[in-house]
Amino acid sequence: MPVLQPDSRIYVAGHRGLVGGAILSRLQAAGHTNLITRTSRELDLRDQAAVRDFFAAERPQFVFLAAAKVGGILANSTYPAQFLFDNLMIAANVINAAHEHGVTKLLNLGSSCIYPRLAPQPLKEEYLLTGPLEDTNRAYAVAKIAAIELCDSYRTQYGADFISGMPTNLYGPGDNFDLKGSHVLPALLRKMIDAKEAGAKTVEVWGSGTPLREFLYVDDLADACLFLMERVSEPGPINIGTGEDLTIRDLAHLIADVVGFQGDLAFDASKPDGTPRKLMDVSRLAALGWSAHTGLREGLEKTYAWYLAHREEALTTR
Repeated sequence: MPVLQPDSRIYVAGHRGLVGGAILSRLQAAGHTNLITRTSRELDLRDQAAVRDFFAAERPQFVFLAAAKVGGILANSTYPAQFLFDNLMIAANVINAAHEHGVTKLLNLGSSCIYPRLAPQPLKEEYLLTGPLEDTNRAYAVAKIAAIELCDSYRTQYGADFISGMPTNLYGPGDNFDLKGSHVLPALLRKMIDAKEAGAKTVEVWGSGTPLREFLYVDDLADACLFLMERVSEPGPINIGTGEDLTIRDLAHLIADVVGFQGDLAFDASKPDGTPRKLMDVSRLAALGWSAHTGLREGLEKTYAWYLAHREEALTTR
């Protein structure tokens, strides 16, 4: 199995996002010096010709495909065409170019939303394509499922060493704190901070508070990505998570405690809850020798500290 060398040519697609940024930092910390990046302005991954030209010129040996159009329930529900088209094009162009230009290994990153809305819990990899998806993020999920199938098809037809990692809900430094497009944890964190600083007495929380969610600190994901790249070569999705979850209500109270917001939390049950539960079965990855090590409170404290130190950067649209 190919192993990353200090001078390996490594392309991190989406290096300015939450996941890609963490992977890039992890690679740098591990002593990798031949890292290839492009911003979305420098390279539009939806443009097939541009992606092919880039791979022909740079000849990466390893690819971390972390580029994606992402967002929470509001963004997914409002812009399904963009979420489906953009993510389909990004995956198809990068995976195909990796094949055409002889990439040694590619890691495609997806999401736990690929699994059916009412699949048994915890979510096992074999539950993929066994039932209907959650409506609020179906477009994104379909694109991510297509990317998994594409990797597996190139493996079947050409022997390409393309693998797919499926992280649970992520958070951490570099997250998106824009309330119109962010996921639940960074949205709640920002709401609590703003309310505390404004002296507000109440913070509104979307939904009933009853859905269960699992959260993985992004630096743990980056560590898992290097582990997968170096030690795993098999088709199908591989779950990446903590194997533990909590209700949105409990998450909101924990964030309030970390931030020091002492007001009330108002749960708006008229807003969508999304999937009732999304807990990953992480036994396959654990059996291979990897597990997460950052607890939720510790991760929240680190993320809170980062936000306070980088507020302007955090609120600037990438």
